[in-house]
Amino acid sequence: MTGPAGGPSAVAPGSVAVLANPAAGRGRHSAVLPLVRDLLAATGRPVRLLTAVTAEQAASACRAAVAGGAAAVVTVGGDGTVHLALQALAGTDVPLGPVPTGTGNDFASDTGFPADPARAAAEIAAALRAGRSRPVDLARVSAPGRPDRWFGAVLAAGFDAVVNERANRMRWPSGPRRYDLAILVELARLRPRRYRMVRDGERDDFDAVLVAVGNCASYGGGMRICPAADPTDGLLDVVVAGPVSRRTLIRIKPQVRRGGHVDHPMVRSLRARQLTIDAPDLVCYADGERLGPLPVTVTAVPGALRLLR
Repeated sequence: MTGPAGGPSAVAPGSVAVLANPAAGRGRHSAVLPLVRDLLAATGRPVRLLTAVTAEQAASACRAAVAGGAAAVVTVGGDGTVHLALQALAGTDVPLGPVPTGTGNDFASDTGFPADPARAAAEIAAALRAGRSRPVDLARVSAPGRPDRWFGAVLAAGFDAVVNERANRMRWPSGPRRYDLAILVELARLRPRRYRMVRDGERDDFDAVLVAVGNCASYGGGMRICPAADPTDGLLDVVVAGPVSRRTLIRIKPQVRRGGHVDHPMVRSLRARQLTIDAPDLVCYADGERLGPLPVTVTAVPGALRLLR
């Protein structure tokens, strides 16, 4: 078997652990889990469903499964469920199979898995049956006084992170309308922040309203914020939107869906193996999950994860 940074590799003998989020996608894919279990069981491997109520329990269950000798982990959920599994799988030879059933499935999509959960599950089962896995990059986030975290898709450290922070504090309304209202509130409060970024040893101080760091291209359910990002090139893509006005940001935002925003003269696209980002009074989110306040150091780690593909 090759190490995590190698090429195609065999999957070790053993059981498959399944981490499912029944609330992912607001429960509209509730029938997928039995299908996933049947397809995995048909490979001849024991299948074990990891039981967890909270995110902390889910992360702990994944770590215990890996430590206990699981040959692979399959997630049934969205980017948040994948994010929990990454914390246990990064840097190991235990591969991941993401079955996309969440509201946002950016990591699964950007690493080549079908958007249809049944098709994705069938492809994962086929890879498992063939004993096949392939490497993909991850990003490691380090911050003073906090344990390292891993992410697979995009880290947001600007307007989008502020919107997430606002939406998570709101008790009303429910569902997507909460996020829409949070955008309106934060647009009214929009102001550039002074950033300090050290990118591969070179310092850069600038004013901006948005900084995104991509291992993959997309976040937020298909918004291609870092459209040139490639999770197999060993690099991070960094997109910076400068001190744009509220009106300009409103014009740019719809273009993110197809990646056209990077053509705007106030948007910069950069690449790095490692960067440190700092700005006053800002937190960052990655894979849609809160990582905490800046500063953070983000490092590209080639081949840190294996996928059942």
